[in-house]
Amino acid sequence: MRIFSDYRFLPAVMHVAVYLVFYLLSLLFFVVLLALLVHAIGRRWLSTSYRFVFYIPGALAGASSVMLWLFLLDPTVSPVAFLLRAFGFENFVQTVSIDNLPIIFTVIAFWTGAGGWIVIMYGALNNISADVLEAARIDGAGALQTAIHIQIPLLRKWISYMAIMSLAAGTQLFVEPRVLSQASKGVVPPDYSINQLAYLYAFRQGDFNGSAAISLLLLVVAAVLSAIFVFRGGLFERD
Repeated sequence: MRIFSDYRFLPAVMHVAVYLVFYLLSLLFFVVLLALLVHAIGRRWLSTSYRFVFYIPGALAGASSVMLWLFLLDPTVSPVAFLLRAFGFENFVQTVSIDNLPIIFTVIAFWTGAGGWIVIMYGALNNISADVLEAARIDGAGALQTAIHIQIPLLRKWISYMAIMSLAAGTQLFVEPRVLSQASKGVVPPDYSINQLAYLYAFRQGDFNGSAAISLLLLVVAAVLSAIFVFRGGLFERD
């Protein structure tokens, strides 16, 4: 009960929850959409090129990716400074204000991990029987109708798997806010995420029991949410 009374706990939970909502929704929508577009291209050399481009960001480790984004988020040196200034950001501190962090972390995580999921979804789309797709075309279904009524339902298990793995990774938010906190000289608080708070309990306050309690609570919440995706997505059902 002691950790629940900590004034830092509820804000950390809310920060991670808001980030997860943005991150999971962006994955579920854009990854499936991009996979469908790559699959619809049909030309082998072009689809292969797109898959390679999508996969490149995932080759960067998490910390390296954040360091790259530190450069991109600074309007004084960023190659997309014009875009940042269009949103009213004139310096790095304004860009990484606490209200912008859920979107920033979502963009970083999506840029890093979405490419690999697009490749996986593309492979799953290739496993859909050509006879099924041909029958849909004969019945007059267009590309949009085929995607909504045939391809996406057949991708349900893979989408559930992506949601579970991304949820597990998203709840472990630590490297990104920690690096941004150091780079912004405290603009991003050191207890922004749940994992950061657990770290502070263990290595700043010497309270390993409190740190373990936070970690177990995070595990329970992630397990419950993952179970929802498993049963709703029919992950272990046989076709």
